[in-house]
Amino acid sequence: MQVEAFKVFCNLVESGSFSQAAMQNFITQSAVSQQIRSLESRFNTRLLLRQGRAASPTESGRVLYEGAREILDRFERLDLQLRSLGEEISGTVRIATIYSVGLYEMSRAIKTFLKEYPRVNLHVEYSRANRVYEGCLKAEADIGIVTYPKPRKGIHIIPLPADQLILICATQHPFAKRRQIDLQKLNGQNFVAFERDIPSRRAIDQIFRQHRIKVRIVMELDNIDTIKRSVEIGAGVSIVPLLSVQREVQSGALAQVRFARHTFLRPLGVIVKRNRALSAAARKLIDLLQRSQRD
Repeated sequence: MQVEAFKVFCNLVESGSFSQAAMQNFITQSAVSQQIRSLESRFNTRLLLRQGRAASPTESGRVLYEGAREILDRFERLDLQLRSLGEEISGTVRIATIYSVGLYEMSRAIKTFLKEYPRVNLHVEYSRANRVYEGCLKAEADIGIVTYPKPRKGIHIIPLPADQLILICATQHPFAKRRQIDLQKLNGQNFVAFERDIPSRRAIDQIFRQHRIKVRIVMELDNIDTIKRSVEIGAGVSIVPLLSVQREVQSGALAQVRFARHTFLRPLGVIVKRNRALSAAARKLIDLLQRSQRD
């Protein structure tokens, strides 16, 4: 039994498409069908239910998929381990991350990493959190980086140092003169928020509920840069990660104010498909991200 046949079968189950499985393995669709017939003959059972161009596993197919996936994951780990012995760190690492983390929190670590490992090619794709999870599960990304990471089936979470959340406002706003502010002072303020389906929005809403704060939502935006621009022109105040506004604070475009009596954090984490074999380069990057010092 060849490992390639298991790979074709797993790709077919995961994509539900003969054409996708063919493209992923650089073979024809008829070759995919032949591989499946060979497996069904070998195990003397029907493995797939075909509905037009789509396919889904039978009960026997699901059992084979779970076992074949374990074999493939173990084989990939062994292959990477043997290849990395005595070799210089190189290759490509595909990263999926949300915009704010990729642009601000990761930038310093990436610069350090590329300086230490110049033969590694980093490919970074910015997406919403749900798309980052999907990309990791479908092996479209080697690692994902998200805020407020939550356990999901098939996902392993590696914690990273958390962000500190701070208040930002226009430099002409009365709050701009303060070094610290009590959270209760936000009652009744115009507030520029993330859209409702973004994890940071849900977390900030939870903070407001816990402390009985009622703000006036004047805008709901999908990225941190647009939020910062809106706060700059005086549309309202907002709560964002500390590292995301350092450039604007230093240039005098925004004012930042820390919270008195409370420290609010935004958890970060690397997500990886469970049992996925990571290259030496990906492991080095994760280690660097974990060791990164935050102000």
